[in-house]
Amino acid sequence: MRLPLAAALSAAAVLTVALPLAGVAMAAQATAPAASGPTVKIDNFVFGPATLTVKVGTTVTWVNNDDIPHTVVANDHVTFKSKVLDTDQSFSFTFTKPGEYPYFCSLHPHMTGKVVVQA
Repeated sequence: MRLPLAAALSAAAVLTVALPLAGVAMAAQATAPAASGPTVKIDNFVFGPATLTVKVGTTVTWVNNDDIPHTVVANDHVTFKSKVLDTDQSFSFTFTKPGEYPYFCSLHPHMTGKVVVQA
């Protein structure tokens, strides 16, 4: 079945408009939510700040601002462990006990940081 030229052009115009809008909606969903507590930024293969001091009960959020994937893993491999974080994705953890919590990126082990939790 052949469409008249005007109908074909109209259908093409609708597709041209609809497809970019779908891409915008998908990009908005991939953006990391705003963190309400302290944030550690992951950028250029560095956790910043490298050492963060917080009070018990604080939720810390790590945000990957780098253009390659990273993880956030406690040195004990038990206390906390993120999934692989792509660009603009985040991971949060609430610290419920005082102490020092060193961590690293399991994909790039030279990347290290520490959270110091005070009572």
